Amino acid sequence: MPHLRIREAADFLGISDDTVRRLVEAGTLPAGPRESSATVDAVAVAAYAREHLRTLPDPLGRDTSARNRLVGIVTAVTSDTVMSQVELQCGPFRVVSLLSTEAVREMGLEPGVVAVAVVKSTQVVIETPGGKA
Repeated sequence: MPHLRIREAADFLGISDDTVRRLVEAGTLPAGPRESSATVDAVAVAAYAREHLRTLPDPLGRDTSARNRLVGIVTAVTSDTVMSQVELQCGPFRVVSLLSTEAVREMGLEPGVVAVAVVKSTQVVIETPGGKA
């Protein structure tokens, strides 16, 4: 059974280490083996994320078929007369998108604006640490 360090679980869930420890104390997340009490069951963390994090409301209140949605805050916009580069910080992830400057103006995209990066792709590459496939 795979295990995660408390810090790793907190990072994946977007919560604090202390909150993960409270979830362990409450029995919501099973602790790792006794010799490594600073870990939690990775399968339980995945189930918790799936059950609790998928229910977060979309701040824009939109319905869409795209399921890969990253809510973030605009951190930078670089524009010329035709195209713009918009950077979002979505939790620990930086997402960069190129779109028309006209669309940026119409959407009011500027630093500090909350936005959702929607990724709809026919190919998504999944990698694991250490190159294990």
